Amino acid sequence: MTDTAGLAMEAADLGRRFGRARLSPAWALRGCAFQLPAGRVCAVVGHNGAGKSTLLALAAGLLVPTEGTIRVLGTDPASARARVGFVSQEKPLYPQLTIAETLRMGADLNPDHWDAATGERIVADGDLDPKSRIRALSGGQRTRVALALALAKRPDLLLLDEPMADLDPLARHELMGVLMSQAAQHGTTIVMSSHVVAELEGSCDHLLLIGAGRVRLSGEIDDVLTAHARLSGPAGTPLAPHTVIESRTTGRQLTALVRKSGPLPTDLHPATPSLEELVLGYLRNPGTSVTTTSPSEKAAA
Repeated sequence: MTDTAGLAMEAADLGRRFGRARLSPAWALRGCAFQLPAGRVCAVVGHNGAGKSTLLALAAGLLVPTEGTIRVLGTDPASARARVGFVSQEKPLYPQLTIAETLRMGADLNPDHWDAATGERIVADGDLDPKSRIRALSGGQRTRVALALALAKRPDLLLLDEPMADLDPLARHELMGVLMSQAAQHGTTIVMSSHVVAELEGSCDHLLLIGAGRVRLSGEIDDVLTAHARLSGPAGTPLAPHTVIESRTTGRQLTALVRKSGPLPTDLHPATPSLEELVLGYLRNPGTSVTTTSPSEKAAA
């Protein structure tokens, strides 16, 4: 492993297999390698079943790798657990407890770094009665309580698995603002999986795209976008030596998404793709080779 100074997460040859070896096990992740600098807000995107939830569970220490390694905040996930917050898709809360009791439980479990005001504010902003029992809450309300618990812990690393899936648009916007404020004020690294790519584009500054259990694209979002181009122009124009992510020909018109490698063809009109265009291009073409964009590539693009 390389020096982990300044890294929130780092994986090398990471793999997780489910099922018994002699019964055709399924690999949820295999051969994953990436580095995530501290202080970033990272979007984890990919198809359903791509391995996003498995990766977050490994980082949270809820699963152990079948092969390879993952380091969190410079150490193994189990040792970093006190500094990590995790909200899973299921948001498992004790249904018999009230909201107030749930927050008190969080304070008891995290006595050294509990921010009661943050948790209470997130609950109050959702017009929730602290005396309400968890079992009486809607899915979106339980999400709010789970985020209140995670943020009141004041984690150095916050892992969120589809956190906004059951929230209405207004609540998503509000809680996304809370997350961004947390990142700005406390330098919290946030790693968030989501299917709403357009929503992530305005909030995240780092990308981790997972496909078929592997990291296919990673890096600072600005660098990743700069390393690619959306091209349009006459059909039949050669695209070599650029890596073609996808291309379509309609009549005499060619449109293509490429990873740049040198000067672009002069008879094609170039534009920088949006994050959503880039992600969809990779997801529609799973055979594209694994690539990683590092900050050093920006200058060369």
